[in-house]
Formats: sequence, structure tokens, C-alpha cells
Amino acid sequence: MHQLDSARFAWLFLPLVCASGLLAQTPAKPAGDIEGHPNLNGIWQAVNEANWNLEPHAAEASPVVAVGALGAAPAGLGVVTEGKIPYKPEALKQRDQNYAKRIELDPEVKCYLPGVPRATYMPYPFQIVQSGKFIFIGYEYANATRTIYMDNPGEAPVDSWMGQSVGHWEGRTLVVDVTSLNDQTWFDRAGNFHSDKLHVIERYTPSGRDVIQYEATIEDPNTFVRPWKISMPLYRRLDKNMQLLEFKCVEMVEELLYGKYRKKPAN
Repeated sequence: MHQLDSARFAWLFLPLVCASGLLAQTPAKPAGDIEGHPNLNGIWQAVNEANWNLEPHAAEASPVVAVGALGAAPAGLGVVTEGKIPYKPEALKQRDQNYAKRIELDPEVKCYLPGVPRATYMPYPFQIVQSGKFIFIGYEYANATRTIYMDNPGEAPVDSWMGQSVGHWEGRTLVVDVTSLNDQTWFDRAGNFHSDKLHVIERYTPSGRDVIQYEATIEDPNTFVRPWKISMPLYRRLDKNMQLLEFKCVEMVEELLYGKYRKKPAN
């Protein structure tokens, strides 16, 4: 699905990006609204521990003893508004099994596209490029991208890692309905997961010039007993000459994924 998302970007946003140079230059602070809606253009990043575990958690050593503190998970207050994710009993058992084998099973280890909402709170920046009909989001991790269609294009042809995003405005809030997500992503490194029935509704609400309040309501009747929500602030990156840099992790995991099939695996 890397190819599918890349194709969407190339055809829909390449002219816009080339004309503006937004992905190659330092993004200026937005001058004002765009067609009467908040200007979300810029590079943003979550500053929390949600990628390790959405729920409140203590610091914990890595299961790989050799990496010491480098692989330890930091403690986190959690971003689930209810505190705990409302799993069905059988799904909770699966989550615990995922956690026990997280070094082997976490899609992040294999550089799979992160999915929604995980792409938002991974410890990497992402850039929003906004126009009237489309909003493009480029993520530093794995060169992930997605297009938010402000005019509904109809049902997606296939499920994918990043799904299909359709947006509309409710006052000053951008609401994004994300569907057609596959079941190949996790929510975090703690094994929290979902099925291919996942449905996510995101809300991006500016709460200041350099802060967006992000909320995502998550629904999956195969996995959870009821919908649940995560909430966190996103901060504008104000670093001098800030821009997205490359993190092409696919080439970093080739030996992990395919080494045993080589005639001479790397040492």
C-alpha cells in the first residue's frame, strides 16, 4: 500500500507542493484562515508517550536485555480519556499476547505504515499542507502520507494501512472520517490492536497559534465493547529551518525481514 498512498500524493498534491515548496522549505506561520477555515499549514508533533502505550503505564525495561536503557519504555500518563481501552474479553487476551511478543510482532519493528491514529503520535514530526478541496499530511516515519478529501470521493477501492480520509468543518474544528483501514497496524508498542472493522473519527481544533487539540474516537465492534477516545495536544515545530527529513526505515529492516533468504546473510 506504500505505492497506493504515494500515487495519491503524486497525482493530487505534486503540483501544489512544487509550486509552494512547502515540503522543502521552512514553513512560515499561517497568515490567516483559508476560505474561512483555520489555517493548519505547518509541521506538527505530539510530545507524549502514547506510541509506547496509549494507557497509563510505568517505565519498563526492554525485553532485549542487550540494549539496556536505550530500549526502555518511558512512563506515561496515558491519552485514553476513560483511562482504559474497553476491550472485549477475548480481544484483551490477544492484546496481552501481542505485548508478550511485541519485539517480534509490532508492525513498527517491520517498518509497516503506521495507520491512523498512530501516525499522529509517533515520535516523529508530520506536515499538513492545506487547500480548499484537499488536505495533505506527510509523515516523517516511513514516508507515510495521506490525503483528506473535503469532497467525498465515494467508497475506497481497497482497505489499506492509512485508510481513506474524508473531512469536513464543524466551526473551527476539522473533522476527519477515516475508513477502509486494514488490520495490519497497532495503536502502540504495547500490543493494543484492532480488526479491519476499525472506524476512526478525528477532530483537529486549533487552541492557539501553535497548538492543535487532537481527538480521535475509535470504534471497532469486533474488538471493543464500545467506542472510546484519545486526546492530546499537537505542537507546531518552531525550530529554525524546520522541515521533514527522510526516515526510510524499509531499508533498515531488510536484513530482519529477508536475511534468512539470502545466500550470504549479513553478519
